Amino acid sequence: MKIGIMGGTFDPIHNGHLMLGEAALEAFDLDRVWYMPNGNPPHKDTALTGTDVHDRTEMVRLAISSYKKFRLETYEAARNDVSYSYSTMEYFRGIYPEDDFYFIIGADSLFMIDQWVHPERIFPTCTILAAYRDEINTRTEMEEKIHELKEKYHARIRLLVTPLIRISSHELRRDVREGRSIAGWVPESVNQYIVDRQLYKDA
Repeated sequence: MKIGIMGGTFDPIHNGHLMLGEAALEAFDLDRVWYMPNGNPPHKDTALTGTDVHDRTEMVRLAISSYKKFRLETYEAARNDVSYSYSTMEYFRGIYPEDDFYFIIGADSLFMIDQWVHPERIFPTCTILAAYRDEINTRTEMEEKIHELKEKYHARIRLLVTPLIRISSHELRRDVREGRSIAGWVPESVNQYIVDRQLYKDA
């Protein structure tokens, strides 16, 4: 089975995340895409947003409920320790040795992946799908970075061309805090969850 993995804080998950998963499914003929909320990310402080892992996981569950090929993966969300991509991917490779994994990241993460903890241990476990949107980093720059990583780590990296969605979770939290509707940017069920739980009001 060909499995795409999209990790993140999903704070909140939005339509851009869903479109990215659909793009990966179609472009690389994946069988599944796992959405994996990070319970204790090494680079973010969820206390700053006021949302806990339960809320973020529930929003992911709601967002993907109508997508037959999307799955909620709670491995990192259930952990108390800091989650690192290399250890998560080594775990999945160990318990699913017959499957092929595709780790979906954004362009910004591609340029920073050398600075991740043990990047040399990530690449043997999966093919990296680097989402490409014609914004700050050009396709040429991404291809140069991919060549560098292939030479250094023998990495398997492919470009994933995605729709341009000019929205981020950070902007959505700001909009909610400032009293603006985000109904057009997130699934209806997620928007209702945010309203009912009064999330991000003090973010």
